[in-house]
Amino acid sequence: MAVFQYITILPSGKQQKSLIQADTERQARKKIKDSGYVLIAIKPYHETKTTQYLDKIQQYKYRINFSELSLVTRQLASLLQSGIILEEALQALIEQSEKEKVKAVLLSIKAKILEGSSLAEALAQFPSSFSPLYRATISAGERSGHLDLVLDNLAEYIDKQKKLKQQIYQALLYPLLMTLVSSTIILFLLTYVVPKMVSVFTENKQHLPIATTILINMSDFMQHFGIYLVFSMMLGLTTYLYFYKKKPIVKQKTQIFLLKLPLIKNMIKLVSTAKFSRTIGILLKAGIPAEEAMRIAGGVVNNVLIKKSIDVARANVIEGSGIYKSLKQTTYFPAMSLHLINSGEKGGNLADMFLRAANNQEYDTEQFVKSILTLFEPILILIMGSVVLFIVLAVLLPIFTIDQIV
Repeated sequence: MAVFQYITILPSGKQQKSLIQADTERQARKKIKDSGYVLIAIKPYHETKTTQYLDKIQQYKYRINFSELSLVTRQLASLLQSGIILEEALQALIEQSEKEKVKAVLLSIKAKILEGSSLAEALAQFPSSFSPLYRATISAGERSGHLDLVLDNLAEYIDKQKKLKQQIYQALLYPLLMTLVSSTIILFLLTYVVPKMVSVFTENKQHLPIATTILINMSDFMQHFGIYLVFSMMLGLTTYLYFYKKKPIVKQKTQIFLLKLPLIKNMIKLVSTAKFSRTIGILLKAGIPAEEAMRIAGGVVNNVLIKKSIDVARANVIEGSGIYKSLKQTTYFPAMSLHLINSGEKGGNLADMFLRAANNQEYDTEQFVKSILTLFEPILILIMGSVVLFIVLAVLLPIFTIDQIV
């Protein structure tokens, strides 16, 4: 079956370029016309152009997100479990996919498979969509002949990672949003409300309390230099984020600093070790050797220090040390997880124990996030309330002084 590239006119009047598979060009033309689109041009899609198309996809960052990847993985697993061969399963996914970027990626993957590549090799053309963990697991599934089971496990893994990310984002979103809103309100009070209210006292040259004097000075500063302060903060944040991405030393120092903060370091440890445990559990279950599984699983850990400690543990395993003993020396893994790993290593079911440890750590992460939010909400409200109370008292104190003078 050949691949053809064609251009059609959409109902909106815009032109669209896409790919289609058919035995002949005539059959491809018929499929396109049956779809209801107006065909402008069609031509064969050769291997050299396939490579160009893949490069174009990477250039425009055609990336499949967690939800799309989970759906595609689970559907492909279901189709393979029903006895459908890989090429036909991919074609079924292509036909039912509603998103053009997903369809383009799947169509290119199928084209590479038809050229003789394995599924793992075809996925390697899209590193932004399919991680090294995903590709390594697929490769192990192809070698073992249990690709459908491996895909099922991968879909579950992706769902777990998506849920964990959502929990972290939700934990960060609320305090950031509340801080932003509160800061905006306080800024509005200092720049617009306070100056009008205290202008009466300054014009009468009344002796003002210390709190009112501080408030007036803060208000004057925000009126004259507030815009420069906000601009400087935005510029500083942008510069920091740029160097964080471009300079590894900045990223490393930031992560070292975060690991010293009391509550944040616990969150980082839980999230990192949970990702490692679930990843290595999936890899071991797929039949990948322990040393290789530790290397791949260590790559999904974002924190530099924890990643380095896992690399040291992997080196110890290569030299003959046990996985439990090596991971215990990192001091980052919870005692319960280490106990499960030790049990799995002795009982020969290490993959299942790693997955169970991951479940426990993800549950602990969820509870930790909830406890932090429960503690942080009243503290943030108390801080913002104290600032507003200071502003109100600073405005009211001169009024009380006027009453005493009268």
